[in-house]
Amino acid sequence: MITLTDSAISRVRNLQNQRGTTSPLRVGIKQGGCSGLSYVMDFAEQLQPEDTEYDCNGVKIVISQTNLPQLQGMELDYTEDLMGGGFRFRNPNASKSCSCGTSFATPKEIGAPVACS
Repeated sequence: MITLTDSAISRVRNLQNQRGTTSPLRVGIKQGGCSGLSYVMDFAEQLQPEDTEYDCNGVKIVISQTNLPQLQGMELDYTEDLMGGGFRFRNPNASKSCSCGTSFATPKEIGAPVACS
């Protein structure tokens, strides 16, 4: 299970309203990034058989069972500062992460590092 801060919940709801969707937020990972794995997020228009859906204070989150071991226990936050706003991932499974904040590795999965852009 992952958790969302109040700020992240507010931002997801705002994005859903802007896009005119009630689709759940899909959170996952892909190969890449300077640490080997990168977080990905989008709205799930269709659920897949391997998806697990969670409810976080009224916001639906979808995670594929293949990504769950790397994301289990993660907290998703949203912050804004002078440089802009963005989602922040606090992942207890990450043994290494990049200063970009979206790339990480775990002790069991390192991925194939590529340069951040």
